Amino acid sequence: MEKEILFDEIKAAFTDTSSGCSAFSWETLDGKHLWGRNFDFNKIAGVSKITFLPRGIEFYTCGSKAEKNLVESSRQTAKYAAVGMGFMELESTPVLYEGMNEKGLMGGQLYYREFASFSDKIRPGTIPLQPPFAVAYFLMQCATVEEVVSEIERHLTFVNLPTLGTVPTIHWTFSDRTGETIIIEPDNAGVHIYRKTMGVLTNSPGYEWHRLNLLNYVHIRELDYDKININGDILNQCFSGSGALGIPGDWSSPSRFIRLSFLKKYGTKGENEADGVSKMFHLFNSVAFPMGMVRVSEQGVTTEYDEEISPYDYTIYTVVMCAESMKFYWTSYKNSRVQYVDLGILSGKREVVQFEIDFEEDFKNRME
Repeated sequence: MEKEILFDEIKAAFTDTSSGCSAFSWETLDGKHLWGRNFDFNKIAGVSKITFLPRGIEFYTCGSKAEKNLVESSRQTAKYAAVGMGFMELESTPVLYEGMNEKGLMGGQLYYREFASFSDKIRPGTIPLQPPFAVAYFLMQCATVEEVVSEIERHLTFVNLPTLGTVPTIHWTFSDRTGETIIIEPDNAGVHIYRKTMGVLTNSPGYEWHRLNLLNYVHIRELDYDKININGDILNQCFSGSGALGIPGDWSSPSRFIRLSFLKKYGTKGENEADGVSKMFHLFNSVAFPMGMVRVSEQGVTTEYDEEISPYDYTIYTVVMCAESMKFYWTSYKNSRVQYVDLGILSGKREVVQFEIDFEEDFKNRME
């Protein structure tokens, strides 16, 4: 009975994917490459943890032991160790929402409502890959974004096969130590791979639409506008920040894409990894969902295993990772203290290791 409830929880995590999310890649002045994302939703499955996957483990790209529908020909052996946010309850296949591997490949999945579409037929000579398994697959099998592209073009088919009754509507973005960030978007016309992107991704519509939409905001700049002479009347500037007048401030996907694009363009880069990670968390705060502003119209399926349930979408957690140091940093909505695990240390282990996200408030008393 307990196992049935647990599967209900995992199924809810797949079916209730009407979430927001924002991601971008960045770099520091000393050459470190960073990638991160906000995870915006109204709850998170209690089985979700920071999950380390060792190299050499076997996993499947299609089917699961939990559903008794494994496709034996899809069995793989992990080439690289990886760490990310996700869960192991499907038994045969890890599910990661995002993560990084020991070669510095970083990336994750974001919600792609109304646009995502996957193939009903497996291309000859390729293996079937169910969308929820894609992040773990690429991180355990690919060293670079170049290899991710090659896998998609030559070796696999994203299949329209439900996991626990549903096919999540998602798209992906990955970055590596070269600094290139790719975006992968499956729709009715096929799988589109965008190379050398600006490194920003939110949700629907697709990347090309968001990119062209930037033309509506060409006036945005970091420098305040000076006084103006209008109809013979001279008005002196009386407040700061006028260079960004008109930048959208809501939490829709188009607005978050605009804000994050200009934040990345004008934001001061970190001197080093620690400085860059700290600054990156600040930029993510500018596109984070504050609890109370995005009411959920339908609560959706909930189980006794769901945690942090709210009637609003909010930024449940934020992660930032560094390709060179292989450190995986995160904060949660209630706990803004930055925590991290070190994949360089974990990579020597031969078993799966999981760490709690930590949703409890954490205040430091300087008087103790």
